[in-house]
Amino acid sequence: MVFIFWACLFVIFYTYIGYGILLYLLVKCRRVVKGRRVVPTGKIDFPSITVIVAAYNEEKIIEEKILNTFSLSYPPGKCSYIFITDGSVDNTPGIVSRYPQIKLMHDSRRLGKINAVHRAIQEVDTEIVVFTDANTILNEEALTNMARHYSDVKVGAVAGEKRVAISESSDATAGEGFYWKYESILKNMDSELNSVMGAAGELFSIRTSLYQPVSPNAILDDFMISLLIAEKKYRVVYEPAAYALENASSDIKEELKRKIRIAAGGIQSVIWLRKLLNPFRHPILSFQYFSHRVLRWTLAPFCLILAFVTNLFIVFQKADPLYVSLLAAQILFYAGATTGWFFEKKEIKIKAFFIPFYFCIMNYAVIKGIGRYYSGAQSAAWEKSKRKPQRLKEILK
Repeated sequence: MVFIFWACLFVIFYTYIGYGILLYLLVKCRRVVKGRRVVPTGKIDFPSITVIVAAYNEEKIIEEKILNTFSLSYPPGKCSYIFITDGSVDNTPGIVSRYPQIKLMHDSRRLGKINAVHRAIQEVDTEIVVFTDANTILNEEALTNMARHYSDVKVGAVAGEKRVAISESSDATAGEGFYWKYESILKNMDSELNSVMGAAGELFSIRTSLYQPVSPNAILDDFMISLLIAEKKYRVVYEPAAYALENASSDIKEELKRKIRIAAGGIQSVIWLRKLLNPFRHPILSFQYFSHRVLRWTLAPFCLILAFVTNLFIVFQKADPLYVSLLAAQILFYAGATTGWFFEKKEIKIKAFFIPFYFCIMNYAVIKGIGRYYSGAQSAAWEKSKRKPQRLKEILK
């Protein structure tokens, strides 16, 4: 019982804190041996790019996305645009069609985002493809800051940063913003050590020649596309100076729905990308992938439950001050999460309690997502989450 408790505690600590510490030390060691990785600056021969936006029933925001896309800085004549609106039954295709600079692709059937992306890729004749979601706004230098990395032939993909717009009066979804800030720190270090562990669909780019179609049943298609490039021994670089801003989920129920889908896609990715866990073929990549992704999507949530249960049994057997203190710490943490849940229900906005609440929601979503994946209940088709109605363009300024 004691062994199980400490093993669970180790997995929890390593997954959420320890890996970050170890990663920091490894990056420091790499800098001593090889120096800092140099980000290309100065005069750069920027590659030709195509921006692909997959939009499904986005008539309320698609024009803002189009205008934002046109405002992005990039050398004239080197940027093309494809907007694909498959399955949309609102006026999204009609709005896009007003702009002759954009190649509009539309199929009345809704076959999922990845099918739409496969079709769009067939129309690309540029060196680089940039994928960005319709409900995000990019900073003006996003394209140039990503494209500059491709002067290094070892770079196969560049992941932008996802930022979540959190207002001062935010509710429990404020935990989403905190989570992405922490993720950004880890991704920065992952990228400097070797390669970032997957790209988010809000903003990422790849060398067109390295695109490998993934199954239409892929839930996290963007994650898989980027890691398949890493599997080919190309680096996936993280570029925080290229960012996509999106609104937080409208409420915690919407965020939970989104997290469950991601968790189902996570366990699917672990199974489908199991070759990345071969340390003999991918020594550093395997270590990063297991530490940053696999543990979160498999063991960590169950270890949280086991750590609490075994701690209870140990304290009942012997009132050792160490184990009593550890149990008290766990109770306090979950009491904080429960308080956050209560405040969420009562619409009381105290952010300090939303972080433990969001942490618990994340781990609950993993367990729920694993169940949905194995029961076959999770569709690959994206179910849109409702977002807060803030004006992103104003926030970006």
